[in-house]
Amino acid sequence: MAHGISKYYQLPPTHLMYRKATDADRPLTGSFGSRARPTLLKKLVAEGVGTFILVLAGVGAAVFAGHIFGPLGVAIAFGAAVAAITFAIGHISGAHVNPAVTVAVAATKGMDLRGFLGYIIVQLIGATLAAAIIYAIANGQPGGYDLDLGLGANGYGDHSPGGYNVTAAAIAEVVLSFAFVLVALFATDKFAHKELAGIPIGMGLAFVHLVGIQIDNMSVNPARSFGPAIIAGGWTIEQLWLFIIMPIVGALIAAVVYRYIGSYAPPKDDTPPAH
Repeated sequence: MAHGISKYYQLPPTHLMYRKATDADRPLTGSFGSRARPTLLKKLVAEGVGTFILVLAGVGAAVFAGHIFGPLGVAIAFGAAVAAITFAIGHISGAHVNPAVTVAVAATKGMDLRGFLGYIIVQLIGATLAAAIIYAIANGQPGGYDLDLGLGANGYGDHSPGGYNVTAAAIAEVVLSFAFVLVALFATDKFAHKELAGIPIGMGLAFVHLVGIQIDNMSVNPARSFGPAIIAGGWTIEQLWLFIIMPIVGALIAAVVYRYIGSYAPPKDDTPPAH
């Protein structure tokens, strides 16, 4: 019995606990890491956790600190969060954390059906869990939290921060989703410096939020819209269709443009060395 328990609680091998400085750049092997590619399950967990963090950071900033920092602060929160997530899990799952990005990746670079559906499902679950936690915290203030406020949900008409109608919101979501997803596609192109992809992707998300927050609280991400709407209910569910369909339309347009422009290796410098 003791032997059976010990095998589950034994310390990791010494060569994994203490590594020489010369080994610092080598990947871990065994229980703490592997040179093998991550399994689909690990990719799905990474996507779910990444989407959870994105919604917790961006929507959380809007709910808890939007009245303090305004649209600029919320835009920075979304941009910084997606940049951090891209650097953290980009090498594992690609860090889509957005069904619109997943649709664009499937249309341009290919995904098997199981992975495609799995990504979208875990993104929606991660976003909903994040929204539930935001509500649980917000409801702890004196008097609780009024879900009619929307919990940072996207909205148009009477629920738009600037009073913009459904047409304006639809145009904004299509155009800004196109811009953001196109940046993400090129930043992760096989010939791009993918190790730096988090920087342009984060800047792109911050930029579209600076433009769109006053229009409809800015989505460009169906999962980001889905989570708060599921928790808040009411008018947020009634208007959710726009923030699912329009970002995907924008993403598909970005995929077409990306495929048309193409993927190119950086030109080689053939200039002979100076003597």
